[in-house]
Amino acid sequence: MIWKLLRRNISVIQLVAYVLSCFTGLAIVLVSLKFYSDISGQRRADGNDAVGSGDYLVISKPVRLMSVFGAQPDGASLSFDPDEIKALASQPWARKVGEFSAADFDISASVNLGLGSLSTALFFESMPDEFVDAGLDEWHFDPSKPMIPVIIPKDYLALYNYGFAAGRGMPRMSESLMSQIPLNITLSGQGLRETLPARVVGFSSRLNTIAVPDSFMTWANSRFGRSETAPRPSRLIVAVDNPGDPAVRDWLESHGLEAAGDKLLSGRNSYIASVGVTVAAGVGAVISLLAVVILLLSIYLLIAKSRDKLRSLISLGYSPSEVARRYYVLIGVLNLVVAVGAVCVTMAVARLWSEPVEALGGTLSSAWLVVAEAVAIMAVVSLAGIFVIGREVRKCF
Repeated sequence: MIWKLLRRNISVIQLVAYVLSCFTGLAIVLVSLKFYSDISGQRRADGNDAVGSGDYLVISKPVRLMSVFGAQPDGASLSFDPDEIKALASQPWARKVGEFSAADFDISASVNLGLGSLSTALFFESMPDEFVDAGLDEWHFDPSKPMIPVIIPKDYLALYNYGFAAGRGMPRMSESLMSQIPLNITLSGQGLRETLPARVVGFSSRLNTIAVPDSFMTWANSRFGRSETAPRPSRLIVAVDNPGDPAVRDWLESHGLEAAGDKLLSGRNSYIASVGVTVAAGVGAVISLLAVVILLLSIYLLIAKSRDKLRSLISLGYSPSEVARRYYVLIGVLNLVVAVGAVCVTMAVARLWSEPVEALGGTLSSAWLVVAEAVAIMAVVSLAGIFVIGREVRKCF
């Protein structure tokens, strides 16, 4: 009976306007969040890299014509001095900076592939262990039980399989097979020569170098190295928040530095995508906010029209909470319809990019995450409406 009395002053047009506008805004927000979480999942899919997951830049000084004589045209060295490293580490976008250490001795490797043997000269570099995936338990070197763990670029294995092996009739190898093949590494320098066993323990698409543990490089340079002091690093690895940040590119260009690979370009594309997602989500949030304003104005107008009826109800012995409960149910039903509709639209739109993301090895976020986001947003909207309704109804009593 109370509901029959109160619903006569409800404007269906206002409620429909609220539902449509709130549905539009919430759908835009959910689609934006779903898209961002899915492309973030694609980036996290690269976490099986031997170099720890995250965004890293390998920075060096460009090699120019005069560099063949060991110096840059301005007389500066190709290596980094402590002041340059400190300046780089002080940048707000640089979370941590590591130095590459190069081998100061001769290295050769040989392997027996059954159908033939393969030997070649090599180069080694090391970097701080904190940049290597923590899952690599074998990433250490003990001179008393020498076994050199090695990380090689995935591109090197591809070059062997589709270039060298294909042209010479050699067997092709997968990553798992390559990891099981024993290698013999010969180190020479300072009149010493020693052959040690080695094994590939990981592959990386982030680095274009053959990496060994820092502990091995320190031991080998002290034993076979030609220089009495450790040379300055010619390359640095930098953990950054976002490689596409324009501040990163501007700083590197202003200091005459370059980043290896296409990290800056791919990071720039990711940065642009994140900005686009933020703008879209912002537009959706504004639309949703305007919808909430429509709802609140409708509540004020509804209660103003029903003021006399509400005062009559008090004389009949009804409490404010009992009267307001009817409006609470109305708001809850409307917001439930908005949430369900927005979730359905979001999952339908997400099908447009789900296959490309999965084809790139990405992992799509769970549909329950979309549901949780919709529930959280609409819960805030519902609480705001309930608060206003309760306050206005109490004023009438």
